[in-house]
Amino acid sequence: MNTIKVGIMSKELYRQRTIDIAKGVYKPKAEEPKVWFESIKSMAQILSSENQSLLQVILDNHPKSLKELEKLTGRAKSNLSRTLKTLERYGIVALHKEKNSLVPEVKATQFQVEFGLQAA
Repeated sequence: MNTIKVGIMSKELYRQRTIDIAKGVYKPKAEEPKVWFESIKSMAQILSSENQSLLQVILDNHPKSLKELEKLTGRAKSNLSRTLKTLERYGIVALHKEKNSLVPEVKATQFQVEFGLQAA
């Protein structure tokens, strides 16, 4: 499985970083995180123990649809769909269409977190 490097950066600093990249003032280094969170709290919500358990169920059972995953977890399909789309946005899960079903695939099982205070 892949390791995802995630970073913690304030919304303001992230916005400025994005502007600097667009202007060509800053070029991200290859080893920099590709996924950014505004705070440790927001990262913890995405990587909650409930979501970690969901990822483990997917890894262990390889469900072929959200309906199958719903049965395995006891979670409502709408809740699963919302959670999986969020995890997909962060590159943790991929959702593939197969025969009119969405099939979840875990893309990352390891996470490296990078954060620090910016010097003024």
